[in-house]
Amino acid sequence: MKTYLLPLRLAAAGALMMIATACGSAPPAPPSTASLWQKIQAQNADTGCDRDSQCHSIAVGAKACGGPERYIAWSERAQDGAQLKQLVAQHAAARVEEDKRSHVLSNCMLAVDPGAVCRAGRCVLNLENAQP
Repeated sequence: MKTYLLPLRLAAAGALMMIATACGSAPPAPPSTASLWQKIQAQNADTGCDRDSQCHSIAVGAKACGGPERYIAWSERAQDGAQLKQLVAQHAAARVEEDKRSHVLSNCMLAVDPGAVCRAGRCVLNLENAQP
């Protein structure tokens, strides 16, 4: 009779180990800033425009002391911007966490939004409004 219980006990122990291992596994790591930046670039690959009103600028990244790292131009002719805004927000949050973990310092210079204009059929940052 004891020989019949051994396989049952082994099966129960195996099931418990699988459950314990599944519950104890770490959650998936958040996307890195590098992979999010690649997604932002892919989402913003088409910056085509016909007029200035289709062009917008968006803050990207996060400095250790606050504020964005830079701005990029995007076109509403190619997209409504919702996905891009979501990716940019995820990237900024990941950047803040990355800076906290590695104790990064930044220059704390204010990155001014230069706006965007349509030049040669592409949305670009309005460099006339950029700081020196």
